[in-house]
Amino acid sequence: MKPLGKLTVVCGSMFAGKSEELIRLARRSLYAKRRVQVFKPSVDKRYDEASVVSHMGVKHEALPVNSIQELRRKLLPDTEVVLIEEAQFFDDSIVDLAVELADKGKDVICAGLDQDFRRQPFGPMPKLLAAADEVVKLRAICMKCGAPASHTYRVIDGRPAHWNDPIILIGATESYEARCRNCFKLLGVKKKRL
Repeated sequence: MKPLGKLTVVCGSMFAGKSEELIRLARRSLYAKRRVQVFKPSVDKRYDEASVVSHMGVKHEALPVNSIQELRRKLLPDTEVVLIEEAQFFDDSIVDLAVELADKGKDVICAGLDQDFRRQPFGPMPKLLAAADEVVKLRAICMKCGAPASHTYRVIDGRPAHWNDPIILIGATESYEARCRNCFKLLGVKKKRL
């Protein structure tokens, strides 16, 4: 009988601990003597080009890839656990790959932002969440009031981002804050009437 595969999605806002959770799960798998591969999008060069690095400095080696097709080519046949950092930066083909690998008995763990800075679904994350066997939603601490935070707030030159700003802007504390619902304010958004 083949092993039972599983798709886990770790999501939440910036500074919620997604990368640390991905690293923790990779290390647990290694301690269990499982064959592990960790991937990250090559566009994410914030802290290290060839490692997943948390905002607190925790690191784990990763293979940078430009696309899911490249990830597929670099995937070793005997890998048992596949971990993918910053899943929101890949296209929808990540969903097909994750489901295919889980169906083949591999454990697949994808971590990423479930919402962009406008609080809209981010990239392939909604489809990954729908396909997941397990979802781990982490919350940060609001950098304005200290309450639990579920939203990623973009700040440009000390001012809130505008709704029409580009979706992707790679950054950390210089560009983003975790915010609770009460402290989240975005320019250019009209309130909808109920």
